[in-house]
Amino acid sequence: MTERTVRQIIEGQEPVTAAAGVTVREASCLMKQHNIGSLMVVENEKLVGVFTERDGLFRVLAEGRDADTTSLADVMTRNPQTISPKSGFTVALQMMHDGRYRHLPVVEDGRVIGIVSVRDALGPELEAFVYEMLRQDQIQEVLA
Repeated sequence: MTERTVRQIIEGQEPVTAAAGVTVREASCLMKQHNIGSLMVVENEKLVGVFTERDGLFRVLAEGRDADTTSLADVMTRNPQTISPKSGFTVALQMMHDGRYRHLPVVEDGRVIGIVSVRDALGPELEAFVYEMLRQDQIQEVLA
C-alpha cells in the first residue's frame, strides 16, 4: 500500500477563506453554506488564522460575545500549523494528533491551497496510523 500525499487528499478542493475583519455571524453562514467545520482566515493571500466550529462555541458563545460584532481576528486561532501538499497524509495525521486539533491548512509557496481534517482519515491511512500508535505504545512498554 502506498501512502497518499496531502495533495491527493485535497485534489479538487477549493479553499474557503475569509478576511480577518469578517464577523463571526458572516463566517458561520459561509461555513454552513459550504458544509465545512473550519474556515481559513487570510490577509493579502497569506494565512493568518483558522476559525473552527470549536472557536465559535468556546470563544464566542461560551464567552457571551456577539456574533454580529465580533470579528474573526478576535477569536480565530492565530498562526496555525500548516503542511505542504508534498507531505504524506500520515504526517498530517500525526501533526493533528500531536497538536490536538482537527484541521490542518495546506500551504504551498505561501498560499493556502486547501485543508485536511481528521475526517479525511477514513481511508487506508487510518489503519496505518492506528498500527503505528500501537507499535509506539508497545515500544514504550518494553523500554519501561
